[in-house]
Amino acid sequence: MKIALLQLNVTVGDLAGNARRIEQAARDSAKAGAQLAVSSELALLGYPPRDLLLDRALLEQAQETTNRLARSLDGVIALLLGTVEPNLADRGRSVRNVVQLLKDGNVRAGTTKVLLPTYDVFDEDRYFEPGAGSSPLQFAGTTLGLTICEDVWNDAQFWPHPRYHLDPVEVLAGQVQTLINLSASPFHRGKQVLRERMLGHTARRHGKPLLYINQVGGNDELIFDGRSCAFDARGQLLGRAQAFREDVLLVELPSEGELVPGRAEPDLAGEEEVWQALVLGTRDYTHKCGFQQGIVALSGGIDSALTAAVVCAALGPANVVGVMMPSPYSSRGSLDDSARLAGNLGIETMKLPIEPAMQAMEQILAPAFAGMQTDVTEENIQARIRGTLVMALSNKFNRLVFITGNKSETAVGYNTLYGCTAGALAVIADLYKGEVYRLAYWLNRNGEVIPEDTLSKPPSAELRPDQRDQDTLPPYDVLDAILYGYIEEGHTSAELIEAGNDPQTVHRVLKLLRQAEFKRRQLPPALKVSARAFGMGWRMPIARR
Repeated sequence: MKIALLQLNVTVGDLAGNARRIEQAARDSAKAGAQLAVSSELALLGYPPRDLLLDRALLEQAQETTNRLARSLDGVIALLLGTVEPNLADRGRSVRNVVQLLKDGNVRAGTTKVLLPTYDVFDEDRYFEPGAGSSPLQFAGTTLGLTICEDVWNDAQFWPHPRYHLDPVEVLAGQVQTLINLSASPFHRGKQVLRERMLGHTARRHGKPLLYINQVGGNDELIFDGRSCAFDARGQLLGRAQAFREDVLLVELPSEGELVPGRAEPDLAGEEEVWQALVLGTRDYTHKCGFQQGIVALSGGIDSALTAAVVCAALGPANVVGVMMPSPYSSRGSLDDSARLAGNLGIETMKLPIEPAMQAMEQILAPAFAGMQTDVTEENIQARIRGTLVMALSNKFNRLVFITGNKSETAVGYNTLYGCTAGALAVIADLYKGEVYRLAYWLNRNGEVIPEDTLSKPPSAELRPDQRDQDTLPPYDVLDAILYGYIEEGHTSAELIEAGNDPQTVHRVLKLLRQAEFKRRQLPPALKVSARAFGMGWRMPIARR
């Protein structure tokens, strides 16, 4: 029997569009000889649907759409569909996260998700009633064990500290011939290596082939990398779908239950993996929000250069405008670097000097500021003038503005609310400054994209004469090491100091991190590429001691 793993890029809430996508992929799979197609988790609604799950009308439409899809595929192919169904019990949450079998024009029960993740970016316990456990599914002379995403992530022999008390796969494995997991597992750097180790271990431990189907595409700040895969009963990888692209992986399952080696796409790692994720996340956020074109403010610095390169790769050069907004403090080199970058990318540019607006603001505020020294206030006004200009262009030309700040700056508040933070999507806000440089050098591996002068000059906001970032911040390698140790690795300040960091610097950086929480709460969505990103997975109080 051939099984088709449908790795599709679905849009949250687009029931009709998602159903058409699933149906077409299922029909194509049938033509390729598949008897069963399998979607990803919640493929009909798109993941994560969040508070759309509180919309009863939408849930009713989901059931109607599922019924129509079953009738449409009658006589063509059977489909295991990730969707929702109402909880008809007299207690508990009102909806279940389920797999349903669409066969012979009918919708048949499959299984309900047992483990509901409620950590990091997940909030499933807010919405779903958990299942008690999965029952084996008889199909075409074989017995299938169905699980949904988190249900496969709790093997006590793999994880040193399992999160849950129950392992649904362990309960099910002895009763079935093949394990199938429908997932919507968000990307972060290096996660696929961990996934494949875990899935291979699970297949080997239970001595059963395991098929894993993952969603692909960007939905808000989350990026789904696909890379659906298949393992034999010895835990050997026998097939892998493409990364960051729609794909259908055909898996042959002989009657004795062993898998036949299939297509295994080469995997990605390092900077290429992060680049592909950012491009996909930017493209899908733009298009799924109904836009086609973008704006990036070009400062001549590395952050705006890398952001522009990502947006250009995502939307195409013809759909990107780079806006240069020089002040009296902008260097000639920054303007030249911006122009050279635009030429390398092939994008249109626009030059809007801000000195007249600076003079007007100075005149307006002169009575209020009489007798006071110039300070960071005037620097912030420059940034806010620029924010006003790019948002005016966004309104006039129906283009999204992409902000350019990195994770190091976002962490310590080295940005200006309503200025450089004004926009629709933060493209590189989950990359530390050192990672920005590494990705930029990788991008230049076959020739100059980002100008060499941009890479070599000291970072500067250019809001006052001869300004440098390190006038205000520790050196970026020091700053990044402290932030990474605290945010990603969970080290305490004492542990960071024991590791050799200067105590005064550690305390200062962590104080800045706490003080900047109110700024981060007001930022646009930031594409998530790390294990712990600011945004959905970072829920710190603002008012605290």
